[in-house]
Amino acid sequence: MVLSKGIQGANVYIVLLHHPVLNKAGDTIASAVTPLDLHDISRAGRTYGVRRFFVVTPLTDQKELVQQVIDHWITGYGATFNPSRREALKLIALADTLEVAKECIRADGHGEPTVVVTSSRAHSTGTSYQTLRQMLGDGRPYLLVFGTAWGLTPEVIENADICLKPIRGGANDYNHLSVRSAATAVLDRLLGY
Repeated sequence: MVLSKGIQGANVYIVLLHHPVLNKAGDTIASAVTPLDLHDISRAGRTYGVRRFFVVTPLTDQKELVQQVIDHWITGYGATFNPSRREALKLIALADTLEVAKECIRADGHGEPTVVVTSSRAHSTGTSYQTLRQMLGDGRPYLLVFGTAWGLTPEVIENADICLKPIRGGANDYNHLSVRSAATAVLDRLLGY
């Protein structure tokens, strides 16, 4: 598999946050893991040269599900059936919280990660993709945080270092991409060539 020749030296990590996120009513919840998200985001991460893909959930049953998917593709039948899928799913790491994911990055010896949140809603401090793309080559680690369910909680957004502007498509106002589609689009805008 050929990696992207986009931003050279970029230290990019991904988090798929399942808690704390919002439900449709605006309540803070822990959402369920979707195996398709694991497959598609890890494949996009591998394609664009992401260092690690953290799946963040405090729920034991959801961590067990993630581990079953990983085991099947890393050491089980899937490893020999589809070696390129194995390469992608090796990027996945489980974490109970966003802070644990940040600790893992610090433990890699790359320093304090710059936390970049994504949202389908516009925020007054939204940073453009062009601006963030220019920052990525500075050698610092960047942690892209994607929310599940109805998005990241206000606290997660407020505590981030950078909030990316939302992805906008055509001329209409529809903006409800799946998280796996949004992650791929963001990675291509930031790391593609």
